[in-house]
This record gives sequence, structure tokens and C-alpha cells, in this order.
Amino acid sequence: MPDLNGLLVIARGYLPRETLGKLDKAYSFAAERHHEHVHSSGIPYIQHLLEVASTLASMKLDLDTVVSGLLHGVLKEGVATIDELDEVFGHDVANIVDGTTRITNVHYDSKLAHQAENIRKLFLAMGADVRVLLVKLADRLQDMLTLGPSEPQRQRQVARETIDLYAPLASRLGIDWLKRELEDLSFQYLFPVEHADLVGHLENTLAEREVYVEEVIGILQEKLKQNKITPIRIIGRPKHLYSIYKKLVAQNIPLERVYDKVAFRIIVNSVKECYEALGTVHGNWTPVPGRIKDFISAPKSNNYQSLHTTVAGPQGFFIEIQIRTEEMDRVAQEGVAAHWAYKEGQKITGNDARLFRDLKKLVQGLQEVEDPGEFLESVRGELYDPDIYALTPTGEVRELPRGSTPVDFAYAIHSAVGDTCTGAKVNGQLVQLKHELQNGDIVEILTAKNQHPKRAWLQMVKTSRARARIRQWLRREEKERSLQLGREICERELRRYDTSVKKLIRDGSIRKLLKTLRCNSLDDMLAKVGSGVITVHQLKRAMQPEEFKREDQKRREEEILERSATAAQDRAANSGRDAIEIDGIDDMLVKVSQCCLPVPGDEIIGFITTGSGISIHKTDCPNLRTTDPHRWIEVSWSGRVNSLQRAELLLRATDKRNLLAEISALISSDDANIIQFQARTTPESIAEFKVMVEIRDLSHLQLIQKHLQQMPEMIEVRRR
Repeated sequence: MPDLNGLLVIARGYLPRETLGKLDKAYSFAAERHHEHVHSSGIPYIQHLLEVASTLASMKLDLDTVVSGLLHGVLKEGVATIDELDEVFGHDVANIVDGTTRITNVHYDSKLAHQAENIRKLFLAMGADVRVLLVKLADRLQDMLTLGPSEPQRQRQVARETIDLYAPLASRLGIDWLKRELEDLSFQYLFPVEHADLVGHLENTLAEREVYVEEVIGILQEKLKQNKITPIRIIGRPKHLYSIYKKLVAQNIPLERVYDKVAFRIIVNSVKECYEALGTVHGNWTPVPGRIKDFISAPKSNNYQSLHTTVAGPQGFFIEIQIRTEEMDRVAQEGVAAHWAYKEGQKITGNDARLFRDLKKLVQGLQEVEDPGEFLESVRGELYDPDIYALTPTGEVRELPRGSTPVDFAYAIHSAVGDTCTGAKVNGQLVQLKHELQNGDIVEILTAKNQHPKRAWLQMVKTSRARARIRQWLRREEKERSLQLGREICERELRRYDTSVKKLIRDGSIRKLLKTLRCNSLDDMLAKVGSGVITVHQLKRAMQPEEFKREDQKRREEEILERSATAAQDRAANSGRDAIEIDGIDDMLVKVSQCCLPVPGDEIIGFITTGSGISIHKTDCPNLRTTDPHRWIEVSWSGRVNSLQRAELLLRATDKRNLLAEISALISSDDANIIQFQARTTPESIAEFKVMVEIRDLSHLQLIQKHLQQMPEMIEVRRR
């Protein structure tokens, strides 16, 4: 348990002694304000603050960051104000403490929108000053180390949040030791049985593993010496538990078959010796194809540099070997803290500047995602561990998950490049957009000004950045289309009453219409009409002035009476033949066949059934071809077709939001009723519909089919 003296000992190792009085003052301030407070683990709160500050000091962070570690709870507990912190400790400390306080309540058991908003605050604060995130990471490490006494449910909640959010963020900053520590601590609570089995197995094989490590190190030292390479040191260490567990799950293999449980690291004096050492390793052990990675000539975005290879080592076991210089090793372990930009008198390096730009780009990209569920998906997707490192023709590296395509690569360059992507060349060869990229591929993106994202791209991309940008474009385009369609429908309906949208705006009637339809604005109403949220029937009812409503009601009543009288006359005249004339036979029971549903205008033929009269089929009905031709009879439609007929349409379209509503609105606008509607979506995101409609005749049905076929998403429209 560190005390103030322990913290000061760590700080004296790298901070000027004359500045340490600020740490003493911060400790006194925190101890006074928190003297009655207890941490959730049960320890005094000031002890938790000392732990956080000591972790930050061990990372050799600047004085203001360490001071903020001591003070990060005062605003949360309400024992101090931001103005007070600003006055006593300065503007930077006040801002860092304020940033960590605003993101304290990120809980995975909260409602989706609340959870997304808290994580959004974290990214905003991180974008303003990355030291906020460093304090938060140190705070989370101490929370995980003292999580044991908590209830199992809380343990799982905090562990899940840590492994999904904070461990990947530590990786993004390049702080490898912190990432591994957070993952292993989370693993212990998320998968306690698997964790215990793995720990037990590694303990049982410890002696055997130590002998193997000594053997490999001895061979490496001898082979390097023969090639006149003098390494600074060679380290053999077990991989951290969670990385072994991930390999077990990913490859679906038993623990006994994970051979590379130990990773070796060769530290040499220069970049030249790095490549010479790699050649020595490959000259003695067979390398595994596809497992050689050069992060020296093409560093990761978090400034990580090293050579990686996996070889078939002694006894046939696969071993992973990393080769780097002393400086590269320091950066690999400490990440952004190795070249800290906020240290007194130290200028920011080009690599750190790129890292901070990437972080801010990440923040800005996520701020554009409004839907809470999509936002959380994007956060998890942006913080992936990259598997693929592909290059632009100019040598810039882009890190992507396995299975990524040229579309992912295009959006990784810039959203405008992704939006206008038409194709790609990989290693000089033209490939399809669904082509899976491999490590080391050189990718050239081809673009065109008139190109735009396609819905089918959502099925091929792997990165959340690409998926979010495609969805954003599609939503914008869909909204514009809904606005245009809604305006056309509204103008058409208003013309019936000798008015228009412009006239409604001029005389102020639009306000009453918007209120009736519960819309916030004219564009809101038009978009809802166009997307089918507001049906044509609802629109008609809201648009009609009272006098028109009364006249319309009277007219409908007269039409109903007239239609009833006509129908009665027709029934008496036709004796049940219902709009169908039968050649040479009277007073027969006639029914429309349900297998092909003929409508007036179709070429038809009758089939004499046994005891059920005559069934009417289309002449090309497949079922009719299986019957006895001697029982066929010629029939034709009469000229007095007053009743509505039923027809079934089969539709296939590219799936999208509000597609069903759009189809319904279009059919209704063509003055047809929908009797039945069945829908399903295929794994390829193709929406398939069966729609039973009431229509007047064949020409009416063909008009509906024509309008449906004109929809941009529609793939196929046909009758059953």
C-alpha cells in the first residue's frame, strides 16, 4: 500500500524536486476533503487516490496528470468546485479532473441511450485532452485490482466494461502492460472456470516451460554470437492468460495444442541488427508463412515498432519471437507515455502528433453516429485489435480487422474516398470490392464523382467506421427520397381541393395541418408521408376542410346507395355468374381459382369440376395443364365488371428501413386495397414480400406493377 512518501519517491525519480510541493498540497487537499469517504472496495478513499497517482507516476507522466490522479474524486463527491481547483492547482488540473468526473458513471447495466451518452462524454473529454483518459485508465486498473469483495453481478459488469472499452483504449495508446493487466483481471471475473483451469495448467507445466525457455534462449545467444550479433538481452516470458484463452476460442483447440504459450523478445542495439537477427532466426528454424510482420518500416498507428515472426522451434513447438531495439521496447511497453508531450520543455514528436490526430479523428467519426445502439457498436468496432496491415501506394499503413475489403480500406483513408469508391487494385491487379485483403497488400482505390455507397456494401464491410458512414449516406439519401415522394403525394391530394403546399403556407393553414398530423415541421410531415409513416388515408382526412368533409361524406353515402342498387340489379340479371360469361351454359356455379387468381383482362378458361361448378383459370395456369382437357370450357369476361378482384404479387427488393411502409403507401396511392401482406428477409438482406391486393382489372394491376418496379430498391415484381 503506497503512502505519500512512496508516491514522492517515485516522482523524484523523474520530476524536478522543486515542483513536488504541488503533490504535497494535492494530497493534503484530498485527505481533508475525503477523510470520511470509503472506496467501493472498502478501503479508505484517500488510499485509492494514492494508488491511482502512484500508477500515473510510475508511467512517468507529467506533474499535472499525477496531481489530477490525487484529486479526481473531489468533484464527483461534491467536496470541491472546478473554480476552486482552477484557483489552487491551475487550469490544466481543473480540466482533467472535470473530464474524469463527467465520465465516471459509464455502466453497462444502464439504459442503452444513457450508456451511449456516457461513453460519448468519455470520447469528447479524451479528444480535448488525452490525459483525462490516462487518469481514467489508472483509476480503472485500481478498481479492477480491488474488485474482489464486490457482488458477482457487479464484478461481471465492471469486467465486461473494462475488456470492451478500457483495455482496447490502453492498446490504442500503446500502453501494452496496462492493456494486458486489464484483460487478465477482466478474464478472471468474466470466465472464472476457464481462468482457473488455465492458471492450474500453466502452474503444473511451469518447471517444464522454464527448462524449455532456457534451452531456446541458449540456442538464440549461440546462433546470434556466431553471426557477430551481441543482443542487449533475450527475454522469454509466458503470454498473458487472456491472449492464450482467445487463441483457444478462435481456433477451437484444447490447451495442450497451444504450443506458443511462451513469447521470446530479442533486444538489440540498432535497426540494422534487428534485420540481421531475423535472418539468423530464419536460418536456423523454419518460419511459419504469413506470420512474419515488419512493424519497423511500417509502424502501427500507436507508434509500436518491432519485427515479429513465428517459427517451428526446438521439439517442433511453434514459438513467437519479437526483435526490437531498446527504444522500441520502451515505446512498446509505455506507449504514449514513452514520449510524453506534456512534459516541461519537451516538444511533441511527429509520431505522437499522428497518434493524437488519429484519436481526434476517431472521436469526430463517432460523434456523427446518432443512434445509441449503432454508436455502441461503432465504439466496439473502432477499438478492435487489427489483424491486417495494408498499405497505400505511397506507403501509408492502414490497420484493419481480418476479412476487410477494399471498401473498408477506402473509408479508412477518408469518408469521401469511401463514398466514391468504384473499384480497387491490390498489388497492381484489379479486384472486386468484396475481395478480402491480406497482410502487406498494397491497395490503390479507384473513385468516380458520380459513385455513391450501395446498400449491398453493408454486407461486405468489416469495420464499424465504414458501416457507419454507409448507413449515414443511405439514411440521408432515403430522407431526400421520402421528402420528394411526400411532396408529390401532398401536392396531388391538395390539387383535389384547388390548393397547394405554398398556399397553405401563405394563409397559415399549414400550422393546423402539422398539429393535426403531429409533425414538427413541413419537412417532417413530407418525409413521414413519403416513408409511409403517415398514410394517404390519414393525410386526406387531415387535409380536408370541414365543408369538404361534409360534402365528401354525403357523396360517399350516395355512391354506396347507388352501388348497392346497381349490384342488386346485376345479381338479378346475371343469376350468380358474377361478371363471367360461360359459352352455352346457364345457371352454373362459377368460382375464381385460387391457384392463379385471374382478373378481368386475363385470358381465361373454365374447368368443370365434380359437384362444385366451374372454376376459372388463366389459360397459362400450370395446374390447368394437369387436368383432363375434355372438361375444359371456353369462358370470357362480361362487359359489366363492377366487383373488385384479388391478385397476388411477389416482390423482391434490397432491404432497407421503412421499405414495407413505402410499398404500402405506393399501392394505396394507386387506389388499391391490401388484403394480405407477408414479408421475410433472406441472409443476403433481400426482402421478399407476398402481397394480396384488390384491383379492378388487369390494367389496374399492371399500373401498380409498373409503379412498384420503378422503386430504386426493387429487384423483381411478378404475379403469382
